[in-house]
Amino acid sequence: MKKLVCAISILVVSILLTGCKEKETPADRVQAYVTNWNESEFKKMYSNFLNTDTKKMFDADEFVDRQEKLAKDLGIKNLKVTYTKPKEETEWKEEEPAIFPIQITMDTIAGPIEFEKDLTWNYETHDDTDNWFADWDPSFILPNLTEKDKIQISTMPSKRGKIFDRNGNPLAVNGTGYEAGIVPGKFTDETKKSELAKLLNTSVDFIDKQLNQSWVQPDYFVPIAPVSKNNQALLDKLISIPGITYQATEMREYPYGESAAHLTGYIGKMTAELLEKHKEDGYKETDLIGRQGLERVLEERLRGKDGIGIYIKGPETGATLQKVIETEAVNGENITLTIDAELQKKIFTSMKGEPGASAAVDPQTGETLALVSSPSFDPAEFMLGVSGDRYKKLSEDPLKPLFNRFAAAYAPGSSLKPITAAIGLEKGTLKPDQGLSITGQTWQKDSSWGAYRVSRLHPEAPNPLNLKYALIYSDNIYFAQQALAIGKKDFIAGLTNFGFGEEIPFMLNISPSQISNDGTISSEGQLADTSFGQGQTLVNILHLATIYEPILTNGIMYKPTLLLDDKTQQVWKEGILSKDTADILKNDLRSVVVDGFAQAVNIPDIPISGKTGTAELKTSAEGRGQENGFFVSYNTNNPAFILAMMIENVEDNGGSGYVAEFASEVYKANHKK
Repeated sequence: MKKLVCAISILVVSILLTGCKEKETPADRVQAYVTNWNESEFKKMYSNFLNTDTKKMFDADEFVDRQEKLAKDLGIKNLKVTYTKPKEETEWKEEEPAIFPIQITMDTIAGPIEFEKDLTWNYETHDDTDNWFADWDPSFILPNLTEKDKIQISTMPSKRGKIFDRNGNPLAVNGTGYEAGIVPGKFTDETKKSELAKLLNTSVDFIDKQLNQSWVQPDYFVPIAPVSKNNQALLDKLISIPGITYQATEMREYPYGESAAHLTGYIGKMTAELLEKHKEDGYKETDLIGRQGLERVLEERLRGKDGIGIYIKGPETGATLQKVIETEAVNGENITLTIDAELQKKIFTSMKGEPGASAAVDPQTGETLALVSSPSFDPAEFMLGVSGDRYKKLSEDPLKPLFNRFAAAYAPGSSLKPITAAIGLEKGTLKPDQGLSITGQTWQKDSSWGAYRVSRLHPEAPNPLNLKYALIYSDNIYFAQQALAIGKKDFIAGLTNFGFGEEIPFMLNISPSQISNDGTISSEGQLADTSFGQGQTLVNILHLATIYEPILTNGIMYKPTLLLDDKTQQVWKEGILSKDTADILKNDLRSVVVDGFAQAVNIPDIPISGKTGTAELKTSAEGRGQENGFFVSYNTNNPAFILAMMIENVEDNGGSGYVAEFASEVYKANHKK
């Protein structure tokens, strides 16, 4: 009996509590509604909060789908809805509407949108439930939007920044070409997609993706791929397909073509991998992006930012659009290089397609005047999307035109000897006028060297042999003996002073020069080899030109710069050698050309100083290996630039003298201007 009384008591209390539950106020309702809104819970907003009149005008699908679609199409992020809270003493009368000022902010693809609107609540009965319900219309999505309006998104394309040389010559500019595309309403033969994909070097999936974009209309032009204005044959094939046409468009051009291709690089189509990598940077699948060279390295500065507008188009307004938000396009930055494009072209032309690399630097400023890799390729071809067959042909070419040789490092051969001389002169172990007695074609210090011997190319050199003639005859034995006198420790320290063994301070990714694979010299034989640029010694071609600077600057080596607005004369190394050492080497390097084996560059009226070098790349101790020839030079009386040039496979072309022939053409061509 007691249990029954308790149960009845509990039931009565429960009923009383339920009956006494406070009714929700409009403030309670708007708070819950705004919470759902901020969380994009559109279904809950519709079913739980909208009034009868609103639901008569908009069914659930219209309410939910339109907001979700616009959120996606407009790239809406960071939606934040707040409301102005009423005063605590506010009395709510059920026969009167409750009005709340609502503040709405969001980020869109066109920028931030912020507006305020009054939200009205009415007291109604829904499904036997009395409560406050909201009066809604599409203007809560975007200001002034009505149920009959459409949203239009327009893109104002930006212009990519241009690249110029130091004299204002264009290296990469925005020229003209065509954008091939589809007018969906006229493209009725689905079987033609495969043919179109093949012609434009793309895929059917990509074409479908383009056609299925939210903004596409039957009479709109949908771009698919760029086509060169010079490729009339392709354009003719394209327009023979119903629904395919093309429009004039800006297109990247590279006026210096192959001569600067490895330097400028090129822009190309966005790949899935690149799109994933740059997904936070606002790129689209249809964008072009820097793929190689400076176009890639300077992408952030060269790339413009497209302007985007969001507009309301009413059914009766025709072409008149009501602007919601509009962000103007911002063009990319124009960039001027230290490069002399005409000198770059002269150097490239002089190399006649031979595999090799060249660099030219201003010894008084450190500015890079030329960076050449030969042979090369047409950057415009890659910009438009090179076919698989064409890429295969280029990549399998034995001359490797796609390989950037100025970014690599090579054994420098005898072009390193002036540096060995500078180290010995500074230490005091090398006496320039003191001759070393050297006879025969090979030499070794003693029997502890085993089978290793140093060979010389010109045993007819004077005996005893001083520094001047050692450079003229490029005598390996002389420099091996000088390196032994310097000693391993001091020789490594000397090369380190010239920047060996550290990253080259340059904006492009180029291989550092090395003393050896591990930075040490383990034996006297290796020390001898290193003294004349063999062994494991490797030098980048830009660095090779740079290490000759101290000879012309009395001991200063500048950081190589590439942007004209960079500060010049940025000291990389200083105190490397004295004026006395520099004067000795300057005189001797002139003698190398006048009296030595670089006669091809002994040009009347153009006095040239320099040093040749040949590096043999042997895979075994037997027989001859590939030989790379070097020549580092400058105009003796007017050293406006130091030119370092390397040509591969000179073993059957006269060795490094062959490289001097190419260099002579550069000086002759440059002398004419």
